[in-house]
Amino acid sequence: MADTAPVLIWMTGTDALCNYFNKPWLDFTGRTTEQEVGTGWIQGVHPDDVQGCFDGFLPAFHARKPFRMEYRLRRADGEYRWVIESGIPRYTGAGEFAGYIGSNIDITDLKRAEVERQRLHQLEADLAHMNRVSMMGELAASLAHEIKQPISAALTDAKTCVRWLRGDTPDVAEGCEAAFRMINDATRAADVIDRVRSLYRPDTSDRELLDVIEIIREMIILLHDKADRNSISIRTELDSDLLLITADRVQLQQVLMNLVMNSLDALSGVADRPRILTIQADTDSSRSVRVAVQDTGSGIDPKRMKDIFNPFYTTKPHGLGLGLSISRSIVEAHGGELSVQSEVGKGSAFTFTVPIAEGKQ
Repeated sequence: MADTAPVLIWMTGTDALCNYFNKPWLDFTGRTTEQEVGTGWIQGVHPDDVQGCFDGFLPAFHARKPFRMEYRLRRADGEYRWVIESGIPRYTGAGEFAGYIGSNIDITDLKRAEVERQRLHQLEADLAHMNRVSMMGELAASLAHEIKQPISAALTDAKTCVRWLRGDTPDVAEGCEAAFRMINDATRAADVIDRVRSLYRPDTSDRELLDVIEIIREMIILLHDKADRNSISIRTELDSDLLLITADRVQLQQVLMNLVMNSLDALSGVADRPRILTIQADTDSSRSVRVAVQDTGSGIDPKRMKDIFNPFYTTKPHGLGLGLSISRSIVEAHGGELSVQSEVGKGSAFTFTVPIAEGKQ
């Protein structure tokens, strides 16, 4: 039975030395029983893992306890393969300790799959960060306008304050009012900068209770100048009773910004009808918050609809093809869905859902 088992089986005596290896073990290592018994099997262990084998086995042996460890074992073709080894003490019918019996399973493919999964996860995180940074170029004009306004107002108030205080009869009250306005203007500029800096942060793993309407309004503030320059009207239909969600603020900003920027780009080329972008937020039948970004652009070619969420697929001359793919990954990671409806000549509507926070239903 041991020789037909799908695992590598070994046994030791009461001296902790191996005295048996089944046929799958010998076939795997390409060695004979005579070569493996005692401590001969150590010759097949990767040099970097030998000490770890002793450290994993001997303490358990002396304590008569089960053990489990991983190490690399050389296969007959010379390749070192990762194996997971499990061992338990065995006893005679009279209850006397007789040594250990154990088995090894080749987990190399599982190890490689895990490494690949981690690599893909890191790649996705890097792409998400790159996508956020790439959008900053498109936002430059809007941000310059947003920041310039409060700075210009603060400069005007500063001059007014100086004028009131340098008069023949200084008006301290008017000077203080002007100073207070400067504080408000500077605070407004700082708020804009803080919103932008949040988009640069590569770590987006913090989830918190969020008001979707607040996030939508922040995005509108950031992007309204781009809309104004292209004569695009932004409209909102927001449910005032919308419940909170649990989400990563920066990632949710990223999704909204991707969708809104795409709609603004789609509308910028429209000349035969009003350029209207509508953002809706309500609660759907599954008790999730639903957000829709709808435009009156030219729509999406039905032949391209199946590919628009694929990585690196883009219809823009200078696009990366990452925005929608990353947005869908973010939404799905939050337990929601991202979908699109479009009709050529009439526009598109991208809709995503995020479950309402537990205890808020």
